[in-house]
Amino acid sequence: MAGCCGCCSALRPRYRRLVDNIYPSDPQDGLVRNNMEKLTFYALSSPEKLDRIGEYLAWKVSRDIARHKHGYVIIAMEAMDQLLLACHAQSLNLFVESFLKMVQKLLECHEADMQLLAAQSFVKFANIEEDTPSYHRRYDFFVSKFSSLCHNSHDDLETQRCLRVAGLKGIQGVVRKTVSDDLQVNIWDETHMEKIIPSLLFNMQGHCGSLTETPDSPQEEANPWSLAENCLRELMGRATFGNVRSVIRPVLKHLDNHELWEPNDFAVHTFKIIMYSIQAQYSYAVIQILMSHLDEKSRLDETERKKKKLRADAKVRTGIVNVLANIVSIAAGESIGPSVLEIFNSLLNHLRHSIDIRTTNETDLIDEKHFQDCVINTLGEFANNLPDFQKIEIMMFIMGKVPLPTDESQEADVLLQKILLKSLLKVGTKYRTVQMCQAFPSAFLQPLLQMSLASDPAVRLVVQQILHTLLDRHNYLPSLTKVCVAGPLPDIKIEKCSRQDSMFFKKNGPDFLMHHFESVQLANNTAENFQAIYTTLSLICVEFGTDSDVLIELLRLIFAIQELPAKSTLLSSGQHCAMHILVAGFLYFLGHLTAIPSFCSHVDQIVKNRLESAHQLLPDDSFTFGLFNSLPETIDESVLFSSTVIAESLRSSGHTYDTTRLLTPYIPRRVGQVTVTRSISDLNSISVEVDSVNSSPGIPRRHPEEEITVESLKRMLAESPTAKRQAEDERRLRIIEEFRTAAFEDLVAKAEQQTVDLQNKLNEIFGKVPAAVDISSRPNSPHPNSRDEHRQAPLAPPVCNIKFPSHFIY
Repeated sequence: MAGCCGCCSALRPRYRRLVDNIYPSDPQDGLVRNNMEKLTFYALSSPEKLDRIGEYLAWKVSRDIARHKHGYVIIAMEAMDQLLLACHAQSLNLFVESFLKMVQKLLECHEADMQLLAAQSFVKFANIEEDTPSYHRRYDFFVSKFSSLCHNSHDDLETQRCLRVAGLKGIQGVVRKTVSDDLQVNIWDETHMEKIIPSLLFNMQGHCGSLTETPDSPQEEANPWSLAENCLRELMGRATFGNVRSVIRPVLKHLDNHELWEPNDFAVHTFKIIMYSIQAQYSYAVIQILMSHLDEKSRLDETERKKKKLRADAKVRTGIVNVLANIVSIAAGESIGPSVLEIFNSLLNHLRHSIDIRTTNETDLIDEKHFQDCVINTLGEFANNLPDFQKIEIMMFIMGKVPLPTDESQEADVLLQKILLKSLLKVGTKYRTVQMCQAFPSAFLQPLLQMSLASDPAVRLVVQQILHTLLDRHNYLPSLTKVCVAGPLPDIKIEKCSRQDSMFFKKNGPDFLMHHFESVQLANNTAENFQAIYTTLSLICVEFGTDSDVLIELLRLIFAIQELPAKSTLLSSGQHCAMHILVAGFLYFLGHLTAIPSFCSHVDQIVKNRLESAHQLLPDDSFTFGLFNSLPETIDESVLFSSTVIAESLRSSGHTYDTTRLLTPYIPRRVGQVTVTRSISDLNSISVEVDSVNSSPGIPRRHPEEEITVESLKRMLAESPTAKRQAEDERRLRIIEEFRTAAFEDLVAKAEQQTVDLQNKLNEIFGKVPAAVDISSRPNSPHPNSRDEHRQAPLAPPVCNIKFPSHFIY
């Protein structure tokens, strides 16, 4: 039949005649335009013939490919493209099947021109929006073939570039054609992604210059690497939450197989493209997948458990963590809720596992150290994008992981303390302190102060650095890192201490000072430890300096430190010199901060005396903090600072300093500790409220008669208004001084005597109360059993006239 139709063209169907007429006698002349318009008009007017037109064109293409008539193949593909663009009928699906068969035939050819022609036609088809989807259409062959084109290694570089670009455009077309309709072939299937993603990464990997460009915007598609990046961006932009893992897993597998974690520039560049392209609400899923991959690389397999060696090299784990550090800032804003603590907990566990590694290889130890530093840096980068309240929670969380110091701390515990505290310090550098009570919650401050007394000096130094970071609200820390006793000091302005900060120091100040007092006395302190303590005390002075109570307590601590060398025999001579240098530096700083002339002159005079006879007690430029100095056999009083002179200078400055407290020896105590010797601030805050006479039964309220005469009024006018106040102050100070200096037995004896006197006086008062009065009833109400409602009880002396012992009141 076909042969008969070939002989008699009039007997052939019309669609065949129209198709045959588009071919010229010479393929060089190209498509016959007039006849192509007739074929297009026929297809539009008779859409039911589209499938037959497609089949016939496909048959002719197969025949021409077999006969190597490539010119006619090009003409047929051009005709197919025009028909696809012109026709949008429901029967287009059948026509597309024929078109795809033609493209498949071309892709199976070995000629590069045919493969390029097939890719171009497929891209045009992919850009067409079909009215009805086709659920039976398969693209497995095209995914495989286009992926293979992406790895083409043709000898001619230009041909190689063209084929790779064709393969990338083909993959892009497949993605566009399938990703928008879930009922079609699932392009997110693992089988497809393991072909598509490596093909994209292979072409991106081939150009190192693009790694220096910003990966957050599309590049021109003139080269395979830029086209691959754009394709990856488009793929990630269309990914939903359930499909993110399907894309990221092949990326991780490709980086593992090709050992691209070290160096990891390409890995960082790739994941930045992913993070900038993916929908913001899904970005944290990438972080979680990376964390899971890090967990896998850190896990011991059965054959290596006995060797105690990690399956993955430290450099690989470092590369993964470094990628996290570079991309975590992009996802941190979307990571809310428990995912924050989950990620921090996982990173801290990796730190712990790294510390537990035992190896004698010096290179491995260096790699593990680099890995630990990278994890710490990642913690800081993550915390930098969290709100302040979450930063405090993270610091508390890390502090809860730090093993508290004990007398039998192992080397591994000390190393873990150091690493975790460095992590806490990194997070602290990202926090901006506003109020001290928020920066130092009790659950965080108490264990932190305990760590300031750890046995290892390096651990104590990190604790001091954490305190510096959180205390420094005005960026004065760089100016306070070195002890100075000569020359001008940096310009420091002290702001008024807020009520919240004042209450914070009143509550936690004794603990602050007590721990620093004990920290100074540790025998293994280094020059850095003494310098850090000086900086901490100076920052406390700057941040709380307008509170007179804080200033006095700091001075009491400093003078207590000055007395330590004379009392302690366990410390070395260099430790004693370092304490004197610490005292000199702080008082010099405080004198210029308060700008009290007599204060500054006293400090300058002592510094001058030390330069003449005890230069070991002054800092030098060797950064040893005097630890290698030898203490003089006898220390003259002329080279020691006098608390009396300082107190007098503060008293004469005109400010409201309670200088009597400065003359009281500093005795450290913990918050909540009950001792006989109490803080001066507690003694000054004692107040006594005498109960009203209404609390005494049977005694009616009666106001004492006032003596108002001409003489009394003259006496009131002539009396100085401050005389009575001064007398009361002197009486109060005398009682306080008696409690401070008297022996405990004397105080007990006097209290017992006063108790006996008080009991006698109370017996005398109650003896004057009528027996008929019920003490359980209210004072001015009649007794329930009394018949005379107007009967008054005999009047007793007013309670306000009773002279209570002074020690009882105070």
